Amino acid sequence: MGGSRKVDWFSLSGELHLKYGGKIEVVPKVPVTELNDFSVWYTPGVAEPCRRIREGGEDLSFDYTLRWNYAAVVSDGTRVLGLGDIGPAAGLPVMEGKALLFKYLGGVDAVPIVLRERDPDKFVYIVKALEPSFGAVNLEDIESPKCFYILEKLQEVLDIPVWHDDQQGTALVNIAALINALKVVNKKVDQVRIVLVGAGAANIALYKYLKVAGANPRNIVVVDSRGILHPEREDVEVLKKENPWKYRIAVETQPDVRGGIREAMKGADIVIAASRPGPGVIKKEWVAEMNRDAIVFAEANPIPEIWPWEAKEAGARIVATGRSDFPNQINNSLGFPAVFRGVLTARARKMVDEMFIAAAHALAKYAEERGIHEEYIIPRMDEEEAYIREAIAVAEKAVELGLARRKLSRSELEYEIRELIERPKKYMKIALEKEYIKMHPPFGSW
Repeated sequence: MGGSRKVDWFSLSGELHLKYGGKIEVVPKVPVTELNDFSVWYTPGVAEPCRRIREGGEDLSFDYTLRWNYAAVVSDGTRVLGLGDIGPAAGLPVMEGKALLFKYLGGVDAVPIVLRERDPDKFVYIVKALEPSFGAVNLEDIESPKCFYILEKLQEVLDIPVWHDDQQGTALVNIAALINALKVVNKKVDQVRIVLVGAGAANIALYKYLKVAGANPRNIVVVDSRGILHPEREDVEVLKKENPWKYRIAVETQPDVRGGIREAMKGADIVIAASRPGPGVIKKEWVAEMNRDAIVFAEANPIPEIWPWEAKEAGARIVATGRSDFPNQINNSLGFPAVFRGVLTARARKMVDEMFIAAAHALAKYAEERGIHEEYIIPRMDEEEAYIREAIAVAEKAVELGLARRKLSRSELEYEIRELIERPKKYMKIALEKEYIKMHPPFGSW
């Protein structure tokens, strides 16, 4: 992209954010050509859709307003990317970037909302109060274990889908990649031994969805910063009280091995790390002690827990990271835009596990049709058709489960979804050609 010079992405991003003053804006979607148009879109005419919603019920707001395509991206800024607890204002650029990805990749109108509220119950209260404005909610960058409580409570009290991308988004793409990785190495999910390195939001959620996908909990070992989780650990009572989600893993897995990452990885078929940046968090000799045709997902950013070439040299057959400059990028952006496109098109009331698994299988199937191999187990972010397939699968499952406000056929879903996903690219092309959006210099020239 624009030359052979190495780009300092951090400095460049700072300069471009300052230049553009943000990444998204609100633009009209209705024609305004004369003064009388405001009599339709605003007063006095706007009173009529208000009356219809009041008399016909709140669900009509999805027909008469932007709510049908509106998602809230909500965070308290307590666990932002690799930066940690930086607060809501400092976390806003990330939420805005997420909204940009929602629109460009999924055709979803997303609004970044950062809250200066750390109390989980008050956080839930605020999001619940915002519900009438939105068709879905994406939780983002909330510290663990608070994020688990907030997600579960909001799933209970909201009549629209709620998703925590650090949990479900990460798990979805991992499951899709793992489905295909296992096909390449000819192993079965219910028979392999899986090690999860890191026990934050991502891997705790991944543990749950590995079970949904068919993995045996007794074949899973989870390692946190203090070692392997097991029910005899000295801090188990503290976990039971302060982090029941992690405690549940210790009780369900009942591992017969003790120690740390190395001990957990010995004889394993798969290791999925979502811990701290490396290299050196996972060592070559530990990969060498795994089973034949080992699968290694090292997903820390900006540096994976082990460099891909080191894992390969140690005997791993398939390696994935979170980076775009290596093969097999495990990126949440392959999940959330399409999932939200699906639930919003169907106007779903909930996001349930069956819809999650449908998305993972659709993503995996698309890659399989393209031809999977050691360096291609998951679609790339620029493969638009993957998003369309995934969104259709989610919407169809919502209809099948009776969770959709709209009962559309597959052909109707595909027509709407394809148009909405393709539309932002057409808008971008026009905006750049007309210079409504000013193009920055090529990356390699900075």
